[in-house]
Amino acid sequence: MNRFPMNAQNQSPPRDETRPVLEAEHLEKTFLDFWKRPRVKAVADLSFSAFPGEVLGLLGPNGSGKSTTIKMLLGLLRPTAGSVRLFGLAPDTPQARARIGYLPELSNLHKFLTPRETLDYYGGLFGLSSAKRRETIPSLLDRVGIARKDADRAIGEFSKGMARRVGLAQALLNNPELVILDEPTSGLDPIGRHDVKEMIRELRKEGKTILLSSHLLGEVADVCTRVLILVSGRLHAEGPLDTLLRQNDCCRFTVNGIAPDRIDAAKAALEPFAPNGVRVDRPSVPLEDFFLDAIRKANATPGTQPHDE
Repeated sequence: MNRFPMNAQNQSPPRDETRPVLEAEHLEKTFLDFWKRPRVKAVADLSFSAFPGEVLGLLGPNGSGKSTTIKMLLGLLRPTAGSVRLFGLAPDTPQARARIGYLPELSNLHKFLTPRETLDYYGGLFGLSSAKRRETIPSLLDRVGIARKDADRAIGEFSKGMARRVGLAQALLNNPELVILDEPTSGLDPIGRHDVKEMIRELRKEGKTILLSSHLLGEVADVCTRVLILVSGRLHAEGPLDTLLRQNDCCRFTVNGIAPDRIDAAKAALEPFAPNGVRVDRPSVPLEDFFLDAIRKANATPGTQPHDE
């Protein structure tokens, strides 16, 4: 939850596109038992950085140290060893925190407040003027897909997906330079997930840095420029997705318009160059693209009326 005044942002150093937005060096976190004895090492010797305009995926199975890492980046946990710098500052300083937007895995929003009241409340905590809040909140609700008719309904009446959209709006309220998203599409339907991915792409175009933690690997592959994979608190793989996923010993040819009776001849012509054999398959579109196209076609059909579940 963002609870840091916006006026601290005026004291921040100017943005430098060549400097990392986020730097973690040799981070470690060991949790102790009641007797102050080491109980579990959640993160071990973790180093990475993120630059302006980058979408960095933080991946790993349950218990891999992702949540602990995020809490150390936010200054909510102190590392046992190592250091974190955000914009060249310590993460627990008001100047750094004022430039961060954070969506936790569970958004504990006040269920009796409306989306408009929620953002107005958090905007006040950020030090935004009443005029600035009136200007910002409607466009922000529209950006995350909250319709006008829902802007003044109590959040307690919302589905989990709708409440998640309000949490996304709250994470963007202070126009942050670094956005940390923990399972941002949790509870959203496929259309909502598509919208969130489009929003992440837009944020990247605006030069913002996004750290995305998610178990939905397909979504990570769609939006992330680089990924980190943690296992048992240690970094086991890192790099751009196109580099990590490329099969350098394999080459695929896509031939458009080939007649079915010519496929065997084309395959036979390639086999002398492929000692491990030639595999023929049919390319397919991603399920999300097919689903969204089906929805568009259905909505364009006369007599088809959308309805709530």
